[in-house]
Amino acid sequence: MSKEMTRRALLASAGMGAALGLAGAREASGADNASVLIVGVSCSPRKGKSTATAMAAALEAAQGVSPRIVTELIDLGGLVIHGSDGSSSTGGSAAAADDFNEHVLPAFESPNLGGIMIGSPSYYRSLSALCKAFLERLAILREPVLRLADIPVGAMGVGSYRNGGQELVIDQILTAMLCHEVLVVGGKPRAHQGATLWNGFGDDDITRDELGMESARNLGMRVAEAALKLKG
Repeated sequence: MSKEMTRRALLASAGMGAALGLAGAREASGADNASVLIVGVSCSPRKGKSTATAMAAALEAAQGVSPRIVTELIDLGGLVIHGSDGSSSTGGSAAAADDFNEHVLPAFESPNLGGIMIGSPSYYRSLSALCKAFLERLAILREPVLRLADIPVGAMGVGSYRNGGQELVIDQILTAMLCHEVLVVGGKPRAHQGATLWNGFGDDDITRDELGMESARNLGMRVAEAALKLKG
């Protein structure tokens, strides 16, 4: 199987999870053996590219932990997400119409939400503007109560250099999410802080970074394991 086919297969698998995961989680919300939803958010403006592919791999690994796990990939590439306008009670964007409420918010309001993974490319050793806007808009889930409190959250950074600021991106994402009193989850050996990937092969095929893809899969497994423990 070619690398391009591998990338497409990962995204197709995650796309199926996006179509079925949230609906399945809602259907099982009243069952004793309820599904546990893991949401992965790709915050790259490039739809379906490196960050989305790596997140799809993380979600695939998460789903392999238990039959109870269902997943949903939210690829922000191509969507319009405005940053905060300072109005926290309206999710930080009282006046602007964008794609947040329709394409992002429903997954985070699911009663079966058990874990979250957020990935961003590293631009100038920092998270993307799209990621920052997304994080600011999650303010709507802080009032009147902290809706995301105690939810396991892991982070992923993708850079064009092996040491391209990936861990700084992870730190920035997790620092923002701590405002929701989430439970921070790292990866496994060789990438304890989270998933760090290198998109430096010139053909935009992140699957060639075997070490990075391993860290993405490990992150998915850790978030799923933590979610299952907390959901019981």
